[in-house]
Amino acid sequence: MAQYDPQQYMADLRRVTAERTLALGHAPTACVVTFGCQMNARDSEKLKGVLQEAGFADSESEEADVVVFNTCTVRENANMRLYGHLGHMNSMKREHPDKIIILCGCMMQEPDEVEKIRRKYPFVDVVFGTHNLYQFAELLLRRLQSGRRVVEVWEKERGIVEDLPKKREVPWKSGVNIMFGCNNFCSYCIVPYVRGRERSREPEEILDEVRQLAADGVIEVMLLGQNVNSYGKTLERPATFAQLLRRVCRVRGIERVRFMTSHPKDLSEELIEVMAEEEKVCRHLHLPLQSGSSRILKAMNRRYTKEDYLALTERIRRAVPDISLTTDIIVGFPGETEEDFEETLDVVRRVRFDSAFTFLYSPRTGTPAAAMPDQVPAGVAGERFARLLALVQQIGSEESGRDTGRVLPVLVEETDPKMPGRVTGRLSNNVMVHFPGEETLIGTIVPVRLLRSQGFYYIGERA
Repeated sequence: MAQYDPQQYMADLRRVTAERTLALGHAPTACVVTFGCQMNARDSEKLKGVLQEAGFADSESEEADVVVFNTCTVRENANMRLYGHLGHMNSMKREHPDKIIILCGCMMQEPDEVEKIRRKYPFVDVVFGTHNLYQFAELLLRRLQSGRRVVEVWEKERGIVEDLPKKREVPWKSGVNIMFGCNNFCSYCIVPYVRGRERSREPEEILDEVRQLAADGVIEVMLLGQNVNSYGKTLERPATFAQLLRRVCRVRGIERVRFMTSHPKDLSEELIEVMAEEEKVCRHLHLPLQSGSSRILKAMNRRYTKEDYLALTERIRRAVPDISLTTDIIVGFPGETEEDFEETLDVVRRVRFDSAFTFLYSPRTGTPAAAMPDQVPAGVAGERFARLLALVQQIGSEESGRDTGRVLPVLVEETDPKMPGRVTGRLSNNVMVHFPGEETLIGTIVPVRLLRSQGFYYIGERA
């Protein structure tokens, strides 16, 4: 693909927006509604950055002149949530015909959903997918100039374009995309079909972005990818994620480095070594388990066994004793028996996760698992889910107070909305802490004595 320059469309978009500003008597407003994961949240920062640079005023209300829905499709209820919003948008569009409604993101990579939008939701103005997000300014400009619907969804990625303006939600921390797409094809997951194959950014591009963020006052970065542990395999000069992580830790001004998501099959001994040695690497690792049954893991195409996972977590805990481990677990995968489920409970008891995101299996059309026999009845899956959730909460509560009495650094993120004179922040292990403090502390790291645990957060005082 020839180098695409998004900026060539920005000047024309700014001019059109300026004309609308004159006609309205104020800057047109724009709202971006985000569904889904951190990758989508990062994409929304780019969407907001384009809108801001074009002259739109930021709005939190869907009554804005332009509303962008950045969609998710990991589970079917995410699709249903979007259609619920569109029902509301239909009535708003009838009252305000000049309102612009835009759909983008993962759900728009599903041909059946795009066709449904074409047929049943004619009031939607612009549709595009994950592979051409960087065309946003061009597509919006085409809609504003022509007055006609614009639908442009690419089946495959055509390169990486990251030179987009971004509007960060907070000034002191930021996500950084290090790669895009996924090659794993877990049998239940739609992501490889909507995000495409793995593509890694060049290390120097990533480091330049991190350095610029540090110069702008960012002190915490999160390195993002569908599977960060496989970073670098598509580069002309291969690099490893561990090597990249160590170099990011060397950037002056950056105090904390997080990353997600990690696939257990690709988590290397080199990465464990870097996590143990680099103080800036946060003591939190999200390591999706999905199931504790080796038989179900094979059906999921996860490419590790129960024993592999347990051995890996043991090595991580030996190297980083104060690590906080969190995970994802799916209940009710096709063919799951009571014995398989008990294997999952066994892993939860042995690893003792600080917390877990637990999900009932949701069939996604187009994935191998959706066509598998022996789909688990909803009632059986629901009963198992309740048992798993109770165990996860019990262990999480027991583990949560282990740092009581210690003095640890806390990155202050906001004032406590429930108690004036108190602020809220996070430990390196991602646990929340409330303590007395002023708004001026937001965005700084301060030492806090952890006085007592309240289950899943601490009450502390400045040390």
